[in-house]
Amino acid sequence: MKPVAILRFFPIEGPGYFATFLHHHHIPGQLICLDEGASPPENPDSYSGLVLMGGPMSVNDDLPWISQVKLLIRRAVAADIPVLGHCLGGQLLSVALGGTVTGNPVRELGWGQVNIENSPVAHAWFGSDLTEFEAFHWHGETFSIPEKAARLLSSPYCPNQAFAQGIHLGLQCHIEMTCEMVEIWCEANAAELLQNQGGPAVATSEEIQASLNNRIAALQSVADRLYRKWITALKT
Repeated sequence: MKPVAILRFFPIEGPGYFATFLHHHHIPGQLICLDEGASPPENPDSYSGLVLMGGPMSVNDDLPWISQVKLLIRRAVAADIPVLGHCLGGQLLSVALGGTVTGNPVRELGWGQVNIENSPVAHAWFGSDLTEFEAFHWHGETFSIPEKAARLLSSPYCPNQAFAQGIHLGLQCHIEMTCEMVEIWCEANAAELLQNQGGPAVATSEEIQASLNNRIAALQSVADRLYRKWITALKT
């Protein structure tokens, strides 16, 4: 099988549990680190799927690789190569499909409930037995739902938490987290947490890391559902 291309935009926002999932399913992955100067592939045909991770930058920033990544996404979609975007990656997917990215009314930093839409598309991704779960959040911007896509998730502070257009999946929340990633993010972003304390969707570092093993286990069980469906469309 061709490898899954995984684009990393920031050193501490790697594939996390998604890489573990690929390993368990014997699917090769190729990590492409734009944060280390690598260029995004021009053509997606060498890959079975395209995965985009998160990062602190904005899709609206004047960065040379953003237009290249959006073009890569459009080429992958045109070739029916499945695309999966996490946070910034979900925003890139939205914009590539005709959506927009704007500031969210509040920052979401930490754990928070998300609601699963009661729709056939959402049930196809999550199953009909799950109506909500606790997701991990770290964002100040939000995407719109592209015209041909369907909303899958919402939260009280961000109505657009996930969308699907066919087999292409964009997520605002993070489902790829591991315990180690949460701990590293809390340490690396300690100043951001302090500056935003008092916000309705901002937790303290201690609150974020409470019952962490159980929270991560529950989150990864949800991630398994989404990743299992997504890999069904990988190109061989």
